[in-house]
This record gives sequence, C-alpha cells and structure tokens, in this order.
Amino acid sequence: MTERYDRIPEIALDWHRDGRGAAIATVVETWGSAPRRVGSQLVISGKGEIEGSVSGGCVEGAVVTEALEALEEGRARMLEYGVSDGDAFAVGLACGGTIRVLVEPVGAELTEDLLAALVAARTARRAVAYVADLDSGARRLTTDGYPERFRMDRSGFEDEGRVFVAIHNPPLRMIVVGAVHIAQALVPMARILGYDPVIVDPRDAFGSQARFPGETILNDWPDDAIATLGLDARTALVLLTHDPKLDDPAIEAAMASDVFYIGALGSKRTHASRVERLAAKGIAPDRIARIHGPVGLDIGAAGPAEIALSILAECTQVLRKG
Repeated sequence: MTERYDRIPEIALDWHRDGRGAAIATVVETWGSAPRRVGSQLVISGKGEIEGSVSGGCVEGAVVTEALEALEEGRARMLEYGVSDGDAFAVGLACGGTIRVLVEPVGAELTEDLLAALVAARTARRAVAYVADLDSGARRLTTDGYPERFRMDRSGFEDEGRVFVAIHNPPLRMIVVGAVHIAQALVPMARILGYDPVIVDPRDAFGSQARFPGETILNDWPDDAIATLGLDARTALVLLTHDPKLDDPAIEAAMASDVFYIGALGSKRTHASRVERLAAKGIAPDRIARIHGPVGLDIGAAGPAEIALSILAECTQVLRKG
C-alpha cells in the first residue's frame, strides 16, 4: 500500500476500539492559498496523538485542542481559520488562506458501526462516499450518485452547503506489463504519485527482485495475472513489452473493463499494427480508441526516466480531466 494512501479511518477505528478515543478532522472547504485540499484528514486520539494533516502544520495545534474538547463533549464541531480571523496569524494562515475543518468524535454522529463499514469498504477496494448532513447531524455511506466526484476524486459540499460528501476511492493502482528498463524508472515514480504498482512479466530474468527490490512482481502471463488482480476504475494499465503475445491479451482484458487508463509503448507504426490486429478480432473502434499509443504525453522524452515521466503525466491528465 502506498504511503500517500492515508489510513486515517483505519487508525481512528483502531484507536477508538483500543479505548484511547479518536476524532477525525476533515478539511471541508478552502479559500485562497490553503495548503491542503478538501477531504484531507487528521485523526486525534484522546491522548493527543495525531496522524495525517489538515494544513501541512499550520493549524494542527489548534485543531488538536478543539478535537480533545469535542471528544469530551461528544459532539461534532465546525472550525474555521483564516486571515480575517484574529487567530489566523497565530496558526499560520496569514498568507491569505482560509479553511473550514469538520471535527467528528468517533462514537458521536460518526458511530463506530459506520466507521467500521467505511473501513471494510476501503479494505475491499469499494469506492464509497461518506455523507454528512450538517443540519440534521445524520451520517451515511453510499455508492450511488456523485459520479463526477468519484471520477475526479473530489470531496465537497452539496445542497447549498448543507451536505458534505467525502469521497473514499480505492488507492490508485498501476499494472505494468513488461519488467523493462522503462519500468525501473516508472515504478518508483508511480509510487511517489500514490499508485500501488504491480509488475507483470513471465520472464523471470526480467521480473526479479534484484531488478525491482521490494516491489510486487507476478511472473505470470499478463492475461492470467490480470485475471488474478482484477481491473477497476482506479487502475491504470501500462504495457511496455512491444510483444503482441504479451501485450494484446492484457489490452483486450483492459478494454472490456473500466480501467481509467491504457497505455502501450511503441512507435506510431507499431500502434497502427496493434489497432489492425484488434480490429481484425472484431473489437469496436471506440474501445480501441481507449488505448494511448504511443504511450505518454509528447514531451520530447529521451531515455527511460523521461519516458516514465511522460507516461505518468498522461495518466494524471486522463485521471483528472477525463
């Protein structure tokens, strides 16, 4: 699991069940130059332990104090810090940023059962939205509605600021077919960007721990590996082998799924041949058009690291802009 895929709900549930108490603080709105995006979270135990961040360090101290009071009171509370607030300079937002933070003690509006259900959904890689009605105090989980929020991974307010929707998508995953030199640059870069990379290559000499220390490697044929791993909307598939025997079965599986990105290495001529092979199998043009080939944004990349950079740039563009 990647470092950037924070485990705030899991930690909160553990602390609560351990008897330490826990409150989750969530950024629900920002203006100006606030340092963390909406949906960022911090968990605070009854002993003052913290994990995560709502401001990169600017307001954490103040939020911890409020969270400890909320735990004692047993009720959620809304906090706001900004330059217009006399306390803003003390907490480090004098640069012009303003944030609102929702603090929810576990066991109050956010019940233990609801938090456990959220953790279970995340463990099972099920996308789920945590919906907080700030007027009524009701909390619920849902997989229905908010398609754009799920696609863009974007939490925020609905119903004119009455309802806050926190999106909990599974962590991003990148399946890299072909343990080649580009993969050696791509995999660590992908991990930094928040992906859980998996390398697939039936050739033991290529897909080895010596070449990819500490990484997940499947020495299987790509179609078998993909059947084992499964494909979903939080998965990117990158094919780097140039070999139709390895690439094509994986591409066909991906085109029949809802992966958000399919990229295949090769020249324009290689990609044209690939398109002809797939079309000859009766695959619809709109499905074939999902393949990004040649893979990566055209940034004039030279060498494995720059090609890896171009691939991740294109993945990001497709993920965030569609």
